[in-house]
Parts: sequence; C-alpha cells; structure tokens
Amino acid sequence: LHNTVVGGSEFMKKTARQDELEEIAGTVGQTFFGLTVNCARCHDHKYDPISQKEYYQLTSALGGVFHGEKDVQDSEFIEQVNEIEKEINGLQIRLGKIDKVIKERVLKNRAQVPPKEKTKGPVPMARWEFDQNLNDSIGTMHGKTSGNARLENGALVLDGKSSFVSTSPMSRDIQEKTLEAWVQLDGLTQRGGGVISLQTSDGIIFDAIVYAERTAKAWMAGSDTFKRTQLHQGPEEKKADQEPTHVAITYKSDGTITRYRGGQPYGKAYKTGIIKYEKGKSEIIFGMRHGKEADSKRMLSGKILRAQLYDKALNPAEIAASAGTESNFVSDEEILALITDNEKTKRDNISSKIKELNDKANNFRSQRKTKIYSVAARSNPGPTYVLNRGHALQPKEKVNPGSVSAVTGPDANFGLPADAADSERRKKLAEWITDSNNPLFTRVIANRVWHHHFGTGLVKTPNDLGFNGGIPSHPELLDWLATELKTNGYSLKHLHRLMVNSRAYRQSSMPNPKTIKNDSDNRLIWRKSPTRIDAESLRDAMLKVSGKLNTTMGGPGFRDVTFRSLNGTTYYTPFDKEDESLNRRTVYRFSPRGQRSSILDAFDCPDPSTTAPSRSTTTTPIQALALLNNAFVLRMAEGFSKRLKEENQDKIREQVIRAYELAYGRRPDPEEIQLGLNLSKNHGLQALCRVLFNSNEFVVVE
Repeated sequence: LHNTVVGGSEFMKKTARQDELEEIAGTVGQTFFGLTVNCARCHDHKYDPISQKEYYQLTSALGGVFHGEKDVQDSEFIEQVNEIEKEINGLQIRLGKIDKVIKERVLKNRAQVPPKEKTKGPVPMARWEFDQNLNDSIGTMHGKTSGNARLENGALVLDGKSSFVSTSPMSRDIQEKTLEAWVQLDGLTQRGGGVISLQTSDGIIFDAIVYAERTAKAWMAGSDTFKRTQLHQGPEEKKADQEPTHVAITYKSDGTITRYRGGQPYGKAYKTGIIKYEKGKSEIIFGMRHGKEADSKRMLSGKILRAQLYDKALNPAEIAASAGTESNFVSDEEILALITDNEKTKRDNISSKIKELNDKANNFRSQRKTKIYSVAARSNPGPTYVLNRGHALQPKEKVNPGSVSAVTGPDANFGLPADAADSERRKKLAEWITDSNNPLFTRVIANRVWHHHFGTGLVKTPNDLGFNGGIPSHPELLDWLATELKTNGYSLKHLHRLMVNSRAYRQSSMPNPKTIKNDSDNRLIWRKSPTRIDAESLRDAMLKVSGKLNTTMGGPGFRDVTFRSLNGTTYYTPFDKEDESLNRRTVYRFSPRGQRSSILDAFDCPDPSTTAPSRSTTTTPIQALALLNNAFVLRMAEGFSKRLKEENQDKIREQVIRAYELAYGRRPDPEEIQLGLNLSKNHGLQALCRVLFNSNEFVVVE
C-alpha cells in the first residue's frame, strides 16, 4: 500500500487489504470497461446500475492479486544461463537417441515374454470394492459413512457436500505406499475434492489423490499445506465425468512421487519428503481431502467404484497391470539391464556433462538476484464476502467470482465456485472483458486512443462512460471506431492509422473567430486543437535537442534524488548534475511521492502513485520561469549551445539556423535569423537556446 504503515490489528490489516482490492478493482473497471465500480464498495452505486454484491464479485475475481516481491537477475547472467541451457538441450537430444534405441530393445524383449510370465496385478494391503458394504476385503480397515454417502450399483456415491467415508485405523505402520482408485466425477468443474486419502487420526497430516485443487481439471497429490504437492504439468482431464477413470499415486522411500492415470504416467514425477503413518493412529477416508468433519472446500462429487492401498510404491508395469493396460513405460532398471558397455559409457559421459552444466546454471541463477516490487499471485485466495457497509470485520453472504450484469452481452456470472483458483478467476475476467459481445470494452479503448491523438476523447471522461461521465460528442463515430477495432482483430495499429490519416487529424490549427464563439472547446472538431506536449516529453525533447539524450532501453531506472531514513520516514532531496545516467528518457525516472521533480511538476505531470485518465493543462507564470531558470533547463541550454558550436565552429549565422532546425524542425525565416543573431551576439548563444526552449513552438504541437 505505497509504503504506508498498515498497522498491527486485525481490523487495520483487513481494511488495508480491502483498500488495496478497491484500488485494483477500480483500476481494472475504469481502464477496460469505463465504469467506476469501486464506488459500490460500501453501498450500491449512486449513478450506475452496479450493486454492492457485483463489486465484491469483481474483487473475488481479482482476489488472488497481492503486492509482493520477486527476484530478478542481470541480463548478462540470464544470457549465460540461456547459453548453458542450449548446450544442455543438445546433450539431452543425444541422450534421448541412445535411450530410444535401448527402449526399443526393452519393448521388443518384453513382447517375447509368454503371457503367463508377464507382470500380474500386485496384491494390496487393503481393498474396497463397494459391492454390498464398505468392508476391506483383504484386511480390517472397514469403513463407515458420514453425511449422505451411500452404496449404489457397486459404487460409493458422494454428493460433494457432506458425504464421505472413514475407515478403522491401520493395523501396521506404512511409509512407502501407493494409493489407487477407479472414480467417475459428477462434473469436471468441481475443485479440491479428495478421492482416497491416507491421514493421521486428527485429519491434519495427509497424502491424497485430489481432483483440481490447485490446477483446474487435473489430478494431484494432495498433502498438508502442500508440503508434498507440486503444480500439475500435463494434459487436462476430459473424460472422468463420462466413464470410470483409473488414478493412482506412488510414494517411494526416497521421496519420489509419481502420478498415474489410466495405468500410464501422468505429468512429471518429482521428489519431496515422505511421511510415516503409524498403526492405530492413521486411517483412510474417501470423498474428502482430509479432516474429521465435512467441509465444502474438500468434498468430492461423484462415485468411487473401487479403491486400493499398497504398502509399497508400485512400479509402472505393476500400475499398468492393476489398471488392466499395457505400459510402454520403460524404467531405468530395465534400461540398465539391457544396455551395452559402449552405450553405458556414452550415456554416463553425457549424463555427467548434463549434471555439471545444470550445477553451473543453478550457480548463475543464485547470483546477483535483485528484489523488485511486483504482483505476487496466490493460487488459492479463498472465498470473498459482501462486507456490511464495506466494514472489513462485518462479512455477510459469500459471493462467487463475477462482474457487472448491467454490461449486457457476456454473462456476469463466471460459473466458478467461491474458492476457485486465482488463475481460473482472472482468466474468466479477461474473457469477460474481451468478449465480442461486450459493448463497453472496444468503446473505451477507441475513446482512449482518440483522447491521446486529439487531446480530448469523444467522451471527455476516459475512465467513466457511465451516467456520471461525459456525453459522447460524436456517438455514431465512437460506435464506428469500436466496430472497426473489433472487426480488425483488435488491432490498435489499425485504429491509430485510421485516426492520424483522417481529415479531422490533419486539419490546420488556425482559429476561426466565428466558430470559436460557438464552440470554444472545439468539441465539434472544426480544427486541430493546439496541444501542449506533456511534461515528460518536454524533458525528453530538451535532452534530444541538446544532444545529451541517453537512449539506453530497459533495466533499472535512474534516480535524481538522494534519500535518507529517519524514524521510519524516508526523506528525499532532488539534485541535478552532469551525469549520463540521469539523461535517460523520463519514463525511466524513479518518482518518489515525497519529492516531485520541479520541472515536471510545473507542466502538470500527474502524481505517479494515482491514476490519471486525463491530464490537467494549466498556464502559469511558473512554467515560463522554469523554462528560463530551472537547473535542468540551464544544463540543457548549455549542452544545446555546445552542440551548435561543435557542429558549426565559429559560424554564428549557421549556429542560429541550426538552432531553429533542431528546436522547431524547420529553417527560420530572415526575421527570425536576425533576431537570433542579435540575441546571440549580445547575450550569448546559450541565451538563444533558453528562449527557444521557452517558446510556444517548442512546447505546443499545432
């Protein structure tokens, strides 16, 4: 929250978070659909048909966005890592070619094995077939129902609300293990339900087969506080709601966790820790991720046809046999059994080189990391509640992610649960904003582009196209531009080209006394309104003309302030000196709120900590004084005159002509040349440079 002190109480922290969400939601709403949705935080909007509930729907869609920090590295180090990774990729291709030959040999050898000698399905330590009861058909881990769980047609039916099954405690310790089940879901959009979970008796520590908790439409290895969980990288689940699906997860003693679907590896294996579950203190549950009581965030909706628990980590062939499929997966053990000495030597050398390069790359990645302020998304932000009069400690009803229903066309209900993942929420919001039927998005963008070319938008209030905003001066033109944007693939380049090639844009700025009387604001666009360049462009123009502009792009910005901290407060002191690093474009300037730039401030540069949909344009004596006496301007004028002398030696007339060409982009007329000569001879060339900087033609675009 912009370095402000949030406070230590729960109320202050939650209020600060709500202030943050209001700023985010307000910026998104005003930027992309031109509505001040943030005005509905405490009550329904006073002007536009936006309810308080819809405001909180929007904050729910953005609820995973937090301010935070992330590590970045120097581009030099990134380039070195990229070169190493290219070398690693080349070695992995060579290794893959060797492994391909060996795997083909393994599969050919496997095909020659008589059917009777092929891998048989392994025997579990516990099995639940759900035919007539919840008994363990092998051991003593019999189950009992909770909520509305029931048996129906040889399956355990779960409603996703209150139904789950828990078993009696295990009769022996277990560490290495395999969880396996055949399950059919009621729908693929549900999130976070557990199929089979091995947990401690208090329901806190667990390992489970979980559907779509962190990644939508994916099976994952659930665990307490995600200690043994990684995000899924693999195909989406598409058929588990149509047919029974085999899923399994193996946990090896070295911490390797491997997921399977349909008897085949599913996503990448990874290595974490492993938990030992003790006899008498651990149990199996079905239909819930973990816990002792039903919780809507953890429940599975569907049916389980069969489930099994093993006290060892099955290998790929055993998983395939249990699932009733043939596996083409070749384990490292099978490769090593049939590898030749020559192949082994080549394989070991390449693997050793890959490890060496990976260590080198990791060493580079760990060096010179710089923390920067950035968005830190949280994958599971949790549900959002309507707050009574916006009070952070007075939640009312829960809301699902959504947007504003008054925007006709796209459905404001995103169809997501209240606890949906952050990625799903923001994806749905982006799709809603850019929906081809959204009538506001293209109008807002077209109006903004017009605003930047003509100085004023067709609607004067770029951030507010609602009832409290401006009325379009040319509504049919705005509609046409919006349609052009949509029908041309949302190409901003097409929109820019349309506008700058138009007769309206190419008009003269010459005034007409009669027309000025009737339309002094030029809302009817009868001429091209003279526009003063913005403060940042003015600074950049002086740098360019003086020959001092540092065109370095990207990287850290520059600081023309010194700062010191005292009792928790930072004090900034501006300075100006001859330093190439300070001569970069203004967009790279570090802009502390505690100390604004005097030259930028004089020319209405907005506060960088707030949004500025349109800039105020004032005309004050301070501006003329700044262009004559500001330390930066004096330094630029000195550089400008030095450049003129270097380019034209002692030819004063040529220096004056060149000064006009650089400042105005045109040759001066005879009268201007004479005036420039007189000023330069009497007061020096630097005085002429200051006068040119202070002229309308340098500051105003006509």
